[in-house]
Amino acid sequence: MDMRVAAYAVITDVDDRVLLAHWVDGRRAAWTLPGGGLEDGEDPERAVRREVREETGFRVVVDELLGIHSRVIPAERRLSEGADGPLHALRIVYRAHIVGGRLSFEVDGSTDRAQWFSLPAARKVRRVQLVDIAFRMARL
Repeated sequence: MDMRVAAYAVITDVDDRVLLAHWVDGRRAAWTLPGGGLEDGEDPERAVRREVREETGFRVVVDELLGIHSRVIPAERRLSEGADGPLHALRIVYRAHIVGGRLSFEVDGSTDRAQWFSLPAARKVRRVQLVDIAFRMARL
């Protein structure tokens, strides 16, 4: 069984909008939280700061750990080509706030853009399950 540990951020602004990234890796595109996989030996808080910067252009400070979501994805449901076994996805979710930078888009990555959404609008777009899980963790 493969394992992937990733860190994600729930980021809101003064207008109660949430920042999402448009994920395009794999067989389907959908909106997700900014974040992604940890590099070997990387601290999860450092990873979420790095990933948010790469995917959105913003620098963030991590405020709190919201929770950890664990999911085993059967081999036949994995999106990666060539995957032949199940994947244990361990997703660490933080609340964070922006301290600098400006909105920009990742180039040649797993996301192609980022955007602010009102909470009602975020619930209407095509999104990965993690968005809803994180919204419950953050009580949004």
